[in-house]
Amino acid sequence: MTTNSAPQNPAPESPAFSVSDEAARRIGEILAEQSAPSGTSLRVAVDAGGCNGFQYRFKLDDARHEDDIVIEQGGVSVVVDETSMTLLSGARLEWVDKLMGAHFAVSNPNAASSCGCGSSFSLD
Repeated sequence: MTTNSAPQNPAPESPAFSVSDEAARRIGEILAEQSAPSGTSLRVAVDAGGCNGFQYRFKLDDARHEDDIVIEQGGVSVVVDETSMTLLSGARLEWVDKLMGAHFAVSNPNAASSCGCGSSFSLD
């Protein structure tokens, strides 16, 4: 009797944190405008603070840390530390360009509430 012992390929997991095409495009533009060194990424982090308990922080960073999770999209990299990723699971980085201004925003299904500007959030 023969058995098929070939390994099963599990379905690919959806990313814990995703980056929209518009956000990736804008990151690429910012990196070019800043003449950023090769390997520079946008770092997304969640810090305690803000008007709702947690706040998002965005910065260009050419360093990588052992616990960083790297998301590649549209030729750019976004890095998120492991602790922040627990609060960003299922979230998406967006580029919002409206009459009131343009900025990065996080669409986060884990947020129970957020402030008017969208830079801070709270959990249940």
